[in-house]
Amino acid sequence: MTQSPETRFRTSQLEENDGPSVNPTDNRTMGEIIAARFSRRGFLKGSLAVSAIAATVSPLALVAADEARATEGSAFKFDELEAGIDDKHHVAPGYDADVLLRWGDPLFADSPEFDPVKQSAEAQARQFGYNNDYVGYIPIDGSAEHGLLVVNHEYTNPHLMFPGIVKIVEKDGKKAAELAPLSKEQVDVEMAAHGGTIVEIRKEGGKWQVVRDGKLNRRIMSTTEMALSGPVAGHDRVKTNADPSGTKVIGTLNNCAGGVTPWGTYVMAEENIHGYFSGELPEGHKEAANYKRLGIPEGAYEWGAHYDRFDLAKEPNEPNRFGWIVEVDVNDPNSVPRKRTAMGRFKHEGAESIVARDGRVVFYLGDDERFDYVYKFVTAGKFNPNDLAANMNLLDDGTLHVAKFAEDGSVEWMPIVFGQGPLTAENGFAGQADVLIETRRAADLLGATKMDRPEDIQPNAGNGKVYVMLTNNSKRKSDQVDAANPRAENVFGHIIEIVEDGGDFAATKGKWEVLLKCGDPSVADVGATFSTATTANGWFGMPDNCAVDSAGRLWVATDGQGPKATGRTDGLWAVDTEGAARATSKLFFRVPIGAEMCGPLFAPDDQTAFVAVQHPGDGGEDWEAFGRPSYYEDLSTRWPDFKPDMPVRPSVVAITKQGGGKIAV
Repeated sequence: MTQSPETRFRTSQLEENDGPSVNPTDNRTMGEIIAARFSRRGFLKGSLAVSAIAATVSPLALVAADEARATEGSAFKFDELEAGIDDKHHVAPGYDADVLLRWGDPLFADSPEFDPVKQSAEAQARQFGYNNDYVGYIPIDGSAEHGLLVVNHEYTNPHLMFPGIVKIVEKDGKKAAELAPLSKEQVDVEMAAHGGTIVEIRKEGGKWQVVRDGKLNRRIMSTTEMALSGPVAGHDRVKTNADPSGTKVIGTLNNCAGGVTPWGTYVMAEENIHGYFSGELPEGHKEAANYKRLGIPEGAYEWGAHYDRFDLAKEPNEPNRFGWIVEVDVNDPNSVPRKRTAMGRFKHEGAESIVARDGRVVFYLGDDERFDYVYKFVTAGKFNPNDLAANMNLLDDGTLHVAKFAEDGSVEWMPIVFGQGPLTAENGFAGQADVLIETRRAADLLGATKMDRPEDIQPNAGNGKVYVMLTNNSKRKSDQVDAANPRAENVFGHIIEIVEDGGDFAATKGKWEVLLKCGDPSVADVGATFSTATTANGWFGMPDNCAVDSAGRLWVATDGQGPKATGRTDGLWAVDTEGAARATSKLFFRVPIGAEMCGPLFAPDDQTAFVAVQHPGDGGEDWEAFGRPSYYEDLSTRWPDFKPDMPVRPSVVAITKQGGGKIAV
């Protein structure tokens, strides 16, 4: 199942980058459950009532409901940005969007300046990494204007990184872009560009600055030594030739979203690990079915050609050492990051957390693949705000749960625990370590609900609700749903809202509702459910990352919009979730062509919104203004005249209100 390096071109923002659908079960999909639920209820309430039920509910009644919603007003006060497509950042009027960090920017006093034509692994290890995704902020001395910025570097685009690597060739009478094989030196740069960045930042004169001599500044990379901890540490299935103890791992991969714990550590989620492995397992190897369930190997990266640990024929257990949540102690730049295996192994999107009523800590986890699952992890121990050292191993002991959504609007969080239900020796599990290594198969056996690419999941302490971003699922067949909801070939995604029983985030039961079905509401066949107060600029598709600010308001970032998909670039939308304005959305910020909108993150005082602009320019050949035959050809010719402000560099942007003050207030 290996693929050539050309698979790493994202020639369309609709192209799936999460591998093939590998869930073989007949567990019910979220679409089937929603369809059954709403056909049984007979009508939808509030934000659910739009075109999908126009035949059964008076259109005038719907208009009246939305007019009432608009009258009460939105929780967000800003003049909406106009949607569109170009190669620049845009923010709502009255705000500044300042680039704080770009790929290659120096992080230390002795870091070399970025030179795109003379890159090296040594230089990259002292510079800001590539494709920044998750952004977190950890205050220093409780300050909202002085802290540590923590940023994940998810993956690399060699065709955007290395000048001259793309060739334009003739194929069937048409010009096409072809990627040359990477050298070992280029692979080493890629490996150094992965991982994460910890960097001190300070707000001075209303603008954020990087503190290059910050004593806690650090790069985490795919070459950084890490420890396996928790139930899987030392297990035979994670032992390799290089690590016969099964406790020491080199590096972390594909760090998508993540989180900051209540005790101030940084957690990195390992997502699409399948692309880094190549080669073939020895015939009859016991891990074959386990790896197939994760799409391993894909071979999109060429690392296996230079490093044995990425070649399954040489190190067949290595993939079991990836796909975990990694915790980093940011207060010690020499600390060893720990892979917390109690939290399960799958394609983690993120790990946002909240303290439950009884002091236990709850982490919400999405498995970002079509037809996979929503999880939460509840620590066994309790958070102690007066003894931070006592919290440092909370993530090694707790219970992982997977969600089962029912037609009556209830959700059950099923424990993934060896010996309970089907998770027994009869089904091939010898203990909890096996259950965690094969979290997906355990969830399959429990009958979890198959979802549409679960990405960020954000708890809201303000209203006790949980928001689940479901980006899309173009592979859902029409016979899996009926005409009610959601949609076959769901290319625009939707957002689920969960209310845990009694408002207790550690509860094992709750209720669920659809907050939004995304897409253009002016197209009846799309079936989007934004309120009619949402303008032509305000609707969006492909919800991905999200944030809840200190006021409890929801902000949604998108991944997958573009010229072909929506006629607009990705961006950041403010979404009302309460009162009469529920399901109203407004565009606040948009990114350059080809970029994905990541982050977002609000400073503790809500006076700054940090956003991550990932892979700008990728897939840009779909935009007429870049010209033909290919944006990649244009990029290759531009590298010799490289300028620091070119839009091809992934970046973190700090958004502030002109004159100061809270965002959208």
